[in-house]
Amino acid sequence: YRFILRYRVLGEMNRIGAISRTFPKSFLTNVLIHARSPCVGQSLCVGARSYSSNHETESFEAFTERYVKFFDGVDDQFELKRGLNNCFAYDLVPAPSVIEASLRAARRVNDFSTAVRIFEGVKQKVENSSQYNLYLEELKPIKDELGILTKEELGF
Repeated sequence: YRFILRYRVLGEMNRIGAISRTFPKSFLTNVLIHARSPCVGQSLCVGARSYSSNHETESFEAFTERYVKFFDGVDDQFELKRGLNNCFAYDLVPAPSVIEASLRAARRVNDFSTAVRIFEGVKQKVENSSQYNLYLEELKPIKDELGILTKEELGF
């Protein structure tokens, strides 16, 4: 009987160890669930996170304003690339003002390759080539001002 109890306790501890290795510590710190083991005086703690489906929605104008403000304050390549990854991760195509601010930030930190890749990101996000051509048309003055070329203009 003691062997069975010990086996059950060790099994619980292994399961809890697997859970804690699967999730980062930040997920496990919100709520603690106490599991009582059959042995007297031993208790095990398992972390769980309660998620909420009550997220605020952000309007496209607020999104645009937030990222224009972000790219205006960028002062190194890491921040620029982090901002671009976050901006392009949404299920929408950023406004031309966001693209313009990101292009200016890329040239400010002297990162020509990222500036070219911004146009590649726009090309991937739009639905068809006519929308991409509209973006290029609208951003032509900034491209000429900053001396940025697209991948096609570079010969790739």
